[in-house]
Amino acid sequence: MSPQVLALLPLLITTGTVVAVMLGISVHRSHRFTAALTMTGIGLALVSLAPAWFGADPGAVAVTGLIVVDGLARLAMMLILITTLGVLILCPAYFAGYRDNREELYLLVGVATVGALTLAVASHAATLLLGLELLSLPMVGAVAYSVEHARSIEGGVKYLILSAAATATLLFGVALIYAELGHLDLRALAIALAGTGSALVNTGALMILAGLAFKLSLVPFHQWTADVYEAAPLPVTTYLATVAKLGAFVVALRLLHTGAASTSVVIPTVVVVLALASMLVGSLLAISQPNLKRLLAYSSIANFGFLAITLVLPGAEAARAAGVYLIGYLIASLGVFGVMTLLSSPMGQGDLENLEQYRGLFWRQPLAAAVLITMLLSLAGIPLTAGFIGKLVILTAGVQAGQWWLVGGVVIASAMGMFYYLRVVNVLLDGGEVVPLDKAAVTTRPGSISGALLLVLAIATIWFGVFPEPLFTLGQQLVLP
Repeated sequence: MSPQVLALLPLLITTGTVVAVMLGISVHRSHRFTAALTMTGIGLALVSLAPAWFGADPGAVAVTGLIVVDGLARLAMMLILITTLGVLILCPAYFAGYRDNREELYLLVGVATVGALTLAVASHAATLLLGLELLSLPMVGAVAYSVEHARSIEGGVKYLILSAAATATLLFGVALIYAELGHLDLRALAIALAGTGSALVNTGALMILAGLAFKLSLVPFHQWTADVYEAAPLPVTTYLATVAKLGAFVVALRLLHTGAASTSVVIPTVVVVLALASMLVGSLLAISQPNLKRLLAYSSIANFGFLAITLVLPGAEAARAAGVYLIGYLIASLGVFGVMTLLSSPMGQGDLENLEQYRGLFWRQPLAAAVLITMLLSLAGIPLTAGFIGKLVILTAGVQAGQWWLVGGVVIASAMGMFYYLRVVNVLLDGGEVVPLDKAAVTTRPGSISGALLLVLAIATIWFGVFPEPLFTLGQQLVLP
């Protein structure tokens, strides 16, 4: 097998899985079979990465001028596939009693995953735009999947219009830079963004940055986030908060993290402003939020504000910090939304999203509450969790670079985050009046695969918090050559 085919196996297998799921649905509808087929395909795609991780390092493998599979791409593909598999594991229980067709959701998630993997390996503007569309358009249908609810339709339309506007903005920015430089490969675009270019190049760079900021929900391009998170079914919200943002962040890292080689003042200054605004505004909006879905949406804005810091800090340490923080965030987000998903059902009282519905959960469902508390503590950056290690390495990178404004923003936003995360923990542990759950809602079962997933995530959060060396090893893969 040629090195190019071997490097592209995860993408090829995932694409084949999408085709197989589509054919399976057209022949015979079966929720259980479709879910199993999709999970099997994603699992095989994940296994196909094993030779690169456990064999000899193949280095960067270029496939034409459109795709490059390097260490960053491999780590991103691994995280995308693991997180997608986690989301798929949560879907069967959630949609078990859904009255309408359920199989198409797995097709939408599969196509979106192909788009995320395409973004991970993109080395050309054409591949970048193809990946963005493959990732964004299926999510429009997934957000609006519960068509009987007007809120879902509204969320899907909002996401469609704003996502299309963001992609068009990014495309126009690429066109402006191409008009000046005559290149479309991402390395050339990154060099253009890092240099002190003409007014045309700077305008194009700002438009590219605006498009990526929308995908990452950075302030002031965040307005869609809370409404779409609230409108989407919980498994789709989980996917939007993790995989969709991961794909966009990999592109941002390739384009913007030029380290000490950056001579531009415009782009780093704008990114610093976006990072600070996202950390502080996201945390501020989450403080008094009574809806847990919306609280986590604002929390994700703040978290990607933390990650945006690494885009302007120089050196390999910043890229490694991004990897460490990103892994901790993905684990915690999958765990938090996973517990919410298994306590919710479209056939019961719907998604459990109001904070009062979780009052006293520890005394009704101690296992689910313990996992949820662990993940919230990690997001808050409490010691002995993976989230604490992530915040620590970002602070360290900021201190080493002498970026005191960013360090101060991280400290203030982290303190605000502790307040609203611990407020949720207090509600979970409240032993006073307990709000009963709807009997029709799907609840966690210790022996289920979904329950096992949540336990693994909780153990991983604590394990990486106590023994963070594997996190640093994985984070090193984000260092660009």
